[in-house]
Amino acid sequence: MPIKIARKGFYQGFSRPVTVVSKFLIGALILWAVVFPQSAGDVLSALQSKSTGVFGAWYIWVTAWFVTLCIGLALWPKSGRIRLGAPDERPEFSNFSWLSMMFGAGIGVGMLTFSTAEPLFHFTNSPDVILGNSTAANADNVRNAYKWAFLHYGLTPWSIYGIVGLSLAFFSYNRGRSLTIRSGLRPIFGRALDGALGHAVDIAAIIATIIGIGVTLGYGVSQLATGFHKIIGADWMMNAGKPGIAALLISLTLIIVVSIGSALSGIGRGIKWLSNVNMGLSIFLLLFFLVFGSAVFAFKAFFITLWDYLINFPKMAVTVYGGGADETAQALKSWQGSWSIFYWAWWIAFAPFVGLFLARVSRGRTIREFVLGAMIVPALVCLTWLVVVGGTAMSLELDGTAGGAILNADISAQLFSTIDFLVSPAAALALAVIIVILLVTFLVTSADSAILIINTIASGGDESGKHPKHIIIWGVILGAVVGVLLKSGGLDALRSAMIIGALPFSLVMALMGIALIKAIVFPKRPEAK
Repeated sequence: MPIKIARKGFYQGFSRPVTVVSKFLIGALILWAVVFPQSAGDVLSALQSKSTGVFGAWYIWVTAWFVTLCIGLALWPKSGRIRLGAPDERPEFSNFSWLSMMFGAGIGVGMLTFSTAEPLFHFTNSPDVILGNSTAANADNVRNAYKWAFLHYGLTPWSIYGIVGLSLAFFSYNRGRSLTIRSGLRPIFGRALDGALGHAVDIAAIIATIIGIGVTLGYGVSQLATGFHKIIGADWMMNAGKPGIAALLISLTLIIVVSIGSALSGIGRGIKWLSNVNMGLSIFLLLFFLVFGSAVFAFKAFFITLWDYLINFPKMAVTVYGGGADETAQALKSWQGSWSIFYWAWWIAFAPFVGLFLARVSRGRTIREFVLGAMIVPALVCLTWLVVVGGTAMSLELDGTAGGAILNADISAQLFSTIDFLVSPAAALALAVIIVILLVTFLVTSADSAILIINTIASGGDESGKHPKHIIIWGVILGAVVGVLLKSGGLDALRSAMIIGALPFSLVMALMGIALIKAIVFPKRPEAK
């Protein structure tokens, strides 16, 4: 694809329209949040509420489409056997490193934050509780809590990543297109993507990436600051049970600096090494909870949740709560907006960078291998985290040991609160250090991957990563976005910006799915000219 790239000057090797416009729009957001912090937080919140009400059903239905397409392409013999690359090409990375990088970039931070928070929240409130099918914080609601928790970490989110990764890998490695977002739409729009339309697609992807990774960093540094407080014990780090803005900004600065250094070393070195480290530490943490936590509870919950999820998934995946003015209907709508729609927007905002990253590390895999490795295996790993770590917290609340201490803790502190009930204070402190290290590696893996992928998109698909000054600039921009939005309205401001920013790219993804079908199922039909 003949994307015009600057041959000299500061933007040598980059598409000037894509890079400059992206920086301008993100810079305007940063300036607005700095100059008018209160107004920015209020406006973003209002826009989020409006967009959720108008486009909530779109998010539900389009994500169901992604799941159907990924599974269909893997199961259909003709498409499932297609190798991403030359017919005799073999993968660059081992299975362990491949899975480690995908999981680390895609969801690692979320598992540390939400492995306890997600099932515990639905344990107290979910559509089943609202409809009266089960009782909040009661044993009869355990199965329902896990069913809804796994909805947000099962097939749907990983299919969102999968569609983008599969599309880019196929069109880049099998059709010789540039490894950038616009390439996935070539069969539909043809040469129109060489100009302004293609620039707009790549700009939407960069903005979604910055805001999506920003939300992840926001939740991650909040938990990281809580971990630092548990280790150091400095009172100034906390404010009313939550990390203070100073502690958040210090933690964020640490992550951004280390991420820039890792990104400068490239995928084959820094990112691969960090991914292997965080996978090893994750396995250690899971083994700890299996030994000291509620292993029997987790074992039962795993298979029961998997069964409940599979038989209820078709209905859960397409149900839109939006009709009716009565209290129950409004409660259902509010729950779905705060959870499912928020999650689908979050995963979609994450999809440009994770999808492109998956494509980058999956060359040589078949489509069936890709779907298995990028969708099925990570979903099962997420379920394991939810039932082992979250199951221990839920068990401690059910038998009265925790006495509401875990349920009532801030989301950033629930994992640490759970550990406090399992081992001695000294052992809990040692484990907190391990969790902080794991958090740092997960956050850095996500951030440095995003920085490299933004560079790849802005440079028209250049995978070399040889743009050190631009790696540093994008790293600073990413840190600035997260920092100013945290100051303007905390995590709520980040959530609002992300739900709004993900909307344009959700349309791009839907079209990428159609283009993929056109190219694979009807290969004899010429692409649009």
